[in-house]
Amino acid sequence: MTAYTGIQGQNILIVSSDPANPTEGQIWYNSTSNLLKGYANVVTNAWASGGNLPGTNTDMGGAGIQTAALGFGGSTGPMSVSYNGTSWSATPALNTPRRGPGGAGIQTAALGFGGYSGGATAATEKYNGTSWTSTGSLGTARYRIGGTGIQTAAIAMGGLTPGDNPSSSSELFNGTSWTASPSLNTARCAAGSAGTQTSALYFGGFAGASYFAATESYNGTSWTTVGSLNTTRRRLTGTGASNSSALAFGGDTPPSPGTATGATELYNGTSWTSNPNSMGTARYGIRGAGTQGLAVGFGGETPTISSATEEWTGSLLAVRTITTS
Repeated sequence: MTAYTGIQGQNILIVSSDPANPTEGQIWYNSTSNLLKGYANVVTNAWASGGNLPGTNTDMGGAGIQTAALGFGGSTGPMSVSYNGTSWSATPALNTPRRGPGGAGIQTAALGFGGYSGGATAATEKYNGTSWTSTGSLGTARYRIGGTGIQTAAIAMGGLTPGDNPSSSSELFNGTSWTASPSLNTARCAAGSAGTQTSALYFGGFAGASYFAATESYNGTSWTTVGSLNTTRRRLTGTGASNSSALAFGGDTPPSPGTATGATELYNGTSWTSNPNSMGTARYGIRGAGTQGLAVGFGGETPTISSATEEWTGSLLAVRTITTS
């Protein structure tokens, strides 16, 4: 039998308690529990119920991570709520009530832009964890718009302009104002989005009676069509850290008016993989926050408007007990 030291060139660390900040691949022996342990990826890829929204809502904007998320706007108008990984709490509402806004940022430094408020709006607001403040407007007013990034470096894409015309427009926000950037290859709205201002994805959506599975990737310079979703749909949502690591879930499938789906897919920079574990409650108009590994989805329609929240656990680094047999 080959010894660990022969492979790794080092002895196994003996400790009385697990390291506070282990590195991936690290192995140690816990003398208190008498267990051999390591720090490695654990793949769960499943949804679990979370705390419900304070009320039913759909077509919200979202920002943040699974344990510190923010939801704002939607069909109820001014609702704004924060999530701590267990329950939702009311927070100050947007100054301009709207549904279908784009969102970016974190729970205490979020950005909400566009949406529908008696018509497509270009209004943009910043949230600092205490209140919303109006800032520079979008160049193109639109709703059911995609968005991702952070408060000082966000990207907005697609949506419906006044007159309900699908848009291919893409804009960049620098913390103060929006600037036009290269357009999408396919004009559409109500698609999922993920990533950062210079590493973004836009996927699914619709234009008129046409539903899309198409995915476009942005590298800070141009949009490129890449691998399509396995499930064609609109009014879905997405989370993810970059254009090579994203999660798509929810939406409705054709033909119009569509059938709610809980289909969940993971993107690796080249293609989407369908996950066998769908959401517990299939719905469209859902909003999400987080990463490919840890996400939260909330609200939406079944078509009954929902208050349900679900938490996704994908692949994440965790301490594991090593056993032999």
